[in-house]
Amino acid sequence: MNFDFSEDQKMLKEQVSKFLSDNCSLDVARDILESDKTYSEEVWRGLVDLGLTGTAIPEEYGGLGLGALELCVVAEELGRAAAPVPFSSSVYLGTEAIVKYGTDSQKEKWLPKLAVGELISTFALPETNSEPTEKNIKTTFSNGKINGRKIPVADGSYADIAIVVVKNKDDGHIALAIADLTSKNVKRNQISTLDPSRDHADVIFENSDAELMDTGDEGWGAIENILNYAAVLMAFEQIGGAEASLNMAKEYALDRYAFGRQIGSYQAIKHKLADMYVKIELARSNSYYGAMMLNDGGADLKIAAAASRVAATDAYNFAAQESIQTHGGIGFTWEADTQFFYRRSQVLGLALGSSITWKNKLVNQLEEKNIS
Repeated sequence: MNFDFSEDQKMLKEQVSKFLSDNCSLDVARDILESDKTYSEEVWRGLVDLGLTGTAIPEEYGGLGLGALELCVVAEELGRAAAPVPFSSSVYLGTEAIVKYGTDSQKEKWLPKLAVGELISTFALPETNSEPTEKNIKTTFSNGKINGRKIPVADGSYADIAIVVVKNKDDGHIALAIADLTSKNVKRNQISTLDPSRDHADVIFENSDAELMDTGDEGWGAIENILNYAAVLMAFEQIGGAEASLNMAKEYALDRYAFGRQIGSYQAIKHKLADMYVKIELARSNSYYGAMMLNDGGADLKIAAAASRVAATDAYNFAAQESIQTHGGIGFTWEADTQFFYRRSQVLGLALGSSITWKNKLVNQLEEKNIS
């Protein structure tokens, strides 16, 4: 069984890597932190020009007509660069939701604009401090209007449209609706997070116009399908960031001398780097399996997505923290680049629900499989 990517996918990976290497150094992320910008428009436009925003959009709607595997290799490189762009919220979540559950007219209306970067989308799910679950959804849809509050919404302060998780008052079921965030009946307030290079907002809907999407009888199952899809892609993004943290720590350990020796020659540093590597490879193994389930529509997708999410979150958090420790006192300063991966690791770790939530999902899925 082949768990590796194809030559074409590896070429795509190299192309994205080269673009980001040339155009998205960590100085770009630093510029976001030190200014009022919410994301890098230049890097985003470059990704659009490469056609990456339309990677998994069918050709009939102006996309490249590729699949999840191609998005996996793109995600890993975006994570490696800690790119300050709305790719995950707009492509993994918003666009994919429309591809999966949009009506024909909604697909014709929105997907061509998303493919060419004319619009940025996002996914509005959480609305309390607790984990996003079916019983916590209070935002309602009725007669073409949405009422409620979503917080936090990734890239919500500048996204053009949102796929909003709502409770349909007509039947009491959980559903999805497309809302225009530029409407006067939508209020948006930017909120502060640990990683300002990934914007988040408090979004309030007050009789806001919206269109119900076609989730059929799936209800909350549709939301879980979207989250499982995004979990695998985000796991690859986390692996890219974790690997960048490891490489940064390794290079510093080889360059930095203490007491006449490279600090990398000390056993304590070697163990840090080795532990980082092991966690990253474990996450990669789980994520490759998740990618295979996405590509093949495998029955184990729920298990694979949860395992990918748990392992990748753990690997990125650990690698980002240990990279700071390896750098010593300088690792905690504003001038050090270690901060960008630590910030991103914390935000991505909560983006689709906490690690505890995904561990519970994994345990529940394994129990169900054993029972059946």
